[in-house]
Amino acid sequence: MTRILVVTPNWIGDCVAAQPLLMRLAERRPDVVIDALAPAWVAPVMEAMPQVRRVIANPFGHGRFDPVGRWKLARTLAGQYDEAYVLPNSWKSALIPFFAGIPLRVGFSGEARIGVVNRRHRLDEKATPLQVERYAQLAEPVGTPLARPLPDPRLTRSPAQIAATLAQLGLADSPRPVVFCPGAEYGPAKRWPERHYAELARELAARGHPVWLLGSKKDQPVAAEIARLAPDAVRDLCGVTNLAQALDLIAHARLAVTNDSGLMHVAAALDTPLVALFGSSSPNYTPPLSGRAQVMWLQLECSPCFKRECPLGHFNCLTQMTPASVLARVQSQLEAQS
Repeated sequence: MTRILVVTPNWIGDCVAAQPLLMRLAERRPDVVIDALAPAWVAPVMEAMPQVRRVIANPFGHGRFDPVGRWKLARTLAGQYDEAYVLPNSWKSALIPFFAGIPLRVGFSGEARIGVVNRRHRLDEKATPLQVERYAQLAEPVGTPLARPLPDPRLTRSPAQIAATLAQLGLADSPRPVVFCPGAEYGPAKRWPERHYAELARELAARGHPVWLLGSKKDQPVAAEIARLAPDAVRDLCGVTNLAQALDLIAHARLAVTNDSGLMHVAAALDTPLVALFGSSSPNYTPPLSGRAQVMWLQLECSPCFKRECPLGHFNCLTQMTPASVLARVQSQLEAQS
């Protein structure tokens, strides 16, 4: 039996993109046991992966160094693992496997990681343009091209989990909703305008489709504005659900409409029909990996800029994506289900 510890990224979408690496490790070594060292805010995503035996809480997220704390956590893991895969590129993210004495520590070169990572891959952006490919590259011997095709991420939710979440939140199980995920933690240049979401919600409500808004507490101002503009058309659940419950509701939905966000990748991995709206970012790097996803991207001359705020001040890459055009994509998805 090979025991592997995976140090996960800190972002929901990146964790979803990491699953094909775990699939490949499990496929090639049927006796493998994989645990994930993950921040609490992404743990439910890792727990929804069949390849993961357990998730160990990583309290050192987003810039926190704390070498003594990392050493203490590492000592609780000593002797438990044969290999570690360190997915973040920072030096400090590799310290826990190093302090734990895990013999093989795999990751990309970067930030003076010689020694703390002892099987180092060099990132070839042209050979692996997608984030999901870059993580999966770590399963190959150093210098070996990535074996393609890759499997798509696939998260699992059981009917019992979905039913329990609906009951806890007092939500009807029928008719199944259209879910909007209007947030994007990266910044407003990735968010379709609230007025557009509100208009789309009104059109869907007029056709008999319930619309639920999902997101974190950080997304509450965006959701509140949509609810103000379409008060009788939406059920605002932003900040009401935890991430595990959000997974259940997205799995239950007939369709999701999302910005390029972590929940977009969750919806794709749950195989929920999806309309994904791209603005300042590019589906050529982080697309939703699902045959049931439709991407909308205007590909204006100024995009992708990958900025948090529009550097030109107009957000045309999103404002010019009309509610009518998105409604047409949504209707085609719903009709395909019928």
